[in-house]
Amino acid sequence: MVEKVDVVVVGMGPGGEAAATELAKAGLSVIGIEYRLVGGECPYYGCIPTKMMVRAANALAEAGRVSNLAGEVNITTDFAPVAQRIRAEATDNWNDQVAVDRFEQAGGRFIRGAATVTGPRTVRVGDRELEAGKAIVLNTGTEPAVPPIPGLAGTPFWTNREAVTVTEAPASLIVLGGGPIGLEMAQAFARFGTHVQVLEALERLMPLEEPESSHLIADVLASEGLVIHTGTIARTVSYESNAFTIGSDDKTFTADHLLVATGRRSDFASLGLATLGVDTTRRTLDTDAHLRIADGVYAIGDITGKGAFTHMSMYQARIVAAHILGRQGPVAEYHAVPRVTFTDPEVGSVGLTEQQALEQGIPVGIAISRIPESSRGWIHKTGNEGLIKLVADTDRGILVGATSVGPAGGEVLSMLTLAVHERTPVNRLREMIYAYPTFHRAIEDALGRLP
Repeated sequence: MVEKVDVVVVGMGPGGEAAATELAKAGLSVIGIEYRLVGGECPYYGCIPTKMMVRAANALAEAGRVSNLAGEVNITTDFAPVAQRIRAEATDNWNDQVAVDRFEQAGGRFIRGAATVTGPRTVRVGDRELEAGKAIVLNTGTEPAVPPIPGLAGTPFWTNREAVTVTEAPASLIVLGGGPIGLEMAQAFARFGTHVQVLEALERLMPLEEPESSHLIADVLASEGLVIHTGTIARTVSYESNAFTIGSDDKTFTADHLLVATGRRSDFASLGLATLGVDTTRRTLDTDAHLRIADGVYAIGDITGKGAFTHMSMYQARIVAAHILGRQGPVAEYHAVPRVTFTDPEVGSVGLTEQQALEQGIPVGIAISRIPESSRGWIHKTGNEGLIKLVADTDRGILVGATSVGPAGGEVLSMLTLAVHERTPVNRLREMIYAYPTFHRAIEDALGRLP
């Protein structure tokens, strides 16, 4: 028998859960399907537990700065409170019953299992066949990508999922990958006393960010004792006597533990998207302005390739829910997507980098203001590393991208995100009043430097 409903949501990550809940509250019959945990990567293995680690690690770092500002502090690190907080406050010991109950109380029905799309409006999960009268919504997210390095398979390496479950900081750690996940965890563990080595295959850390951000973060991490190796490809992995050995072209590296943070991957073949005519070898799905990949089939979140961020998934969920309900609503826009890497200092970015703007043929003007040279940076003193970088379209006189690195880089980014989103004229931004002495006042300085 085929069970008929209005909407089937496959994958109950942040966006899937949000869309399914809104549609159920609107009176539609909705079935949500998830084979892992309702809520997705963010609350259990990503954003929330890692930021709890970062928060605790930053408190240690700030305590260490007291001697330059206000006296002396003796610091004894203890990872146990972090581990306990992750279990009690973030993950409920990796149990999603509260989230399942929340969805069902909103009027939805939940099925635990792996789903396969079998046709334009049909889904199979276990031995149940579902037919969606209005829509199928896909929010299946991504999995940690594990590179096929000889010797790696079968070893007790960590991904972010294992790393957030540890109860004590390791004595030593190798991190494969110099992107946001790897660097946030690398710095956090290092501040708890772990000897950390970061191996990045490309020539700089955070290769998707501005070079100035990469160099600044590399300098900060090195000053804190992390050992950074860029342009270093892991060729072999071995695990003997409770230790990992990584071989590159000309060096070997050893540590007690190995964290693989080399990106994320999708699996469209097992999802059955070939039945919709989708090329399942692609890394991401092409969507229209309402997030459709086919008539009546929507995709949101990581699988759309517009940014593997919770805020992207939630943004797309609102657009999808409105469209399914026949409501007037916005179409998807991606010219001002913000992102933040929660290292210390934080690295916030929005829109295009300088290189991306040049590749699009935009006549580019750039300006950089250094936080230590600003009034707030000078007052802040120790721990004041950061910068503001603006990327302007000189023909249109607007910002098309911006970077905010600093102690509150992610918060300062909000103003720049609004400016890029609304295409506010640069001259208008120059006419604003900037509160003194704040970190965001460095934006005013950078505007004054724009050609």
